[in-house]
Amino acid sequence: MPDPLALALTPQIGPSRLQQALSTDLSIEAVSEVLGKEIAAAYTQTLKEGLAEKEREQAAKLGLRLIGLWEDGYPEGLRHLDSPPMVLYLKGELPPSKPNIGIVGTRKASPWAIAWTHKVARELAEAGVGIISGLALGIDAASHQGALEGGGYTLGVLGSAMDRFYPPQNRALAEKMHVLSEFPLGTPPQAGLFPRRNRIVAALSKAVLVVEAGEKSGSLITARFAAELGRDVLAVPGRPGDAFSLGCNRLIQDGAGLVMNTGDVLNALGVRAPQKQSLQLAGPEAQVYRTLLELSEALPDDLAQTTGLPAHETLSVLMLLELKGLVQSSAGRYRPI
Repeated sequence: MPDPLALALTPQIGPSRLQQALSTDLSIEAVSEVLGKEIAAAYTQTLKEGLAEKEREQAAKLGLRLIGLWEDGYPEGLRHLDSPPMVLYLKGELPPSKPNIGIVGTRKASPWAIAWTHKVARELAEAGVGIISGLALGIDAASHQGALEGGGYTLGVLGSAMDRFYPPQNRALAEKMHVLSEFPLGTPPQAGLFPRRNRIVAALSKAVLVVEAGEKSGSLITARFAAELGRDVLAVPGRPGDAFSLGCNRLIQDGAGLVMNTGDVLNALGVRAPQKQSLQLAGPEAQVYRTLLELSEALPDDLAQTTGLPAHETLSVLMLLELKGLVQSSAGRYRPI
C-alpha cells in the first residue's frame, strides 16, 4: 500500500524528490515514472520491510508525533525552505502563532552571558514570547531554562534523532519542554547535522538573537539562515578583543540589531512589555547601579572613582545588587543584567 513515510525513509530520497512524488498516487508505477526505476525499486524494498510501520511504532513508544511534509499540520515556516524537513519528530507541541525568537550562542558561555540570557529569556516568556533554541550547553540551555522559569513556551531542536539525544547533560531539561527533530530514529549526533538543526531554529522564529559567539561559532550559521529567510538578526555586544564576542560584534558591524536588555528585544519583535512593579533603588545602590548602566561594565575601583563613594562601600553595594539579581560579576568586573 502506498505510504509517504515509507518513501521519505527510502535511500536517495530527499525533499525535492519527495515533493515530486507527492504529486502522484505514490504507487510503485507512479514513483518509477517520476523518479526512475532504481528509486522505485528501493521504495518497493522499504515497503516490503515495513520500515514505515516500525518507525511509527517506535515513535509511539517514545511518545512522539510524526508530522510529514505532506500533512496539513506541517509548519508553514518550514514548508517554504529550499530543503524542508521531510518528517518532523515532535515531543509536545509546535510553536504557537505568537512571536517566537531563536536564542543561540556559544556552548562555552561566560557567567555573565549565562545570567543575562536566563534573565532575558524569562522576561520574554513572561511577555508571551516563545523561545526556540538548540538544547546545547551554554546559551541554548540558559534560554530554555529562563523560558521555563517564566512559565512560557520553549522548543529545543536537536541535531540528532530523538532516541539518540545529545548532549546527555541536558536530558533532564528536555523532559520539561517541547523537543523537535527531523532525523529518523537511530540517527546519532554528527557535525554535519547541526547546521540543518540551525535552519529550523531560524525558520520557526520571527527573529534570532545571538548572545556571545566567537568568529567560528555555529550560532553564526543560525544568524545567516535567519538573514536569508528575512528574519531579524539581533546580537549582544561584547568587549573588543574578547574571543567569545567577536562573532556578535561582527554581526552588529554588518547590520544586526544591537540589544542590551529585554526591552530592546521586545521592541524588535513589536511586543509591548508587560507592566510590573519596578524594583526601587535609593541612595548608594541607585547611584552605583545607574553608573554601571552607563558604563556597561566596570571594576569596583572604577565605580568608586566615578561615584565618589569609598571603595569598601562600593564593593558592599555591588554585593547587594548582585543578591538582588541586578548585576553579575565575572573576573572581578561587574555588569548589569
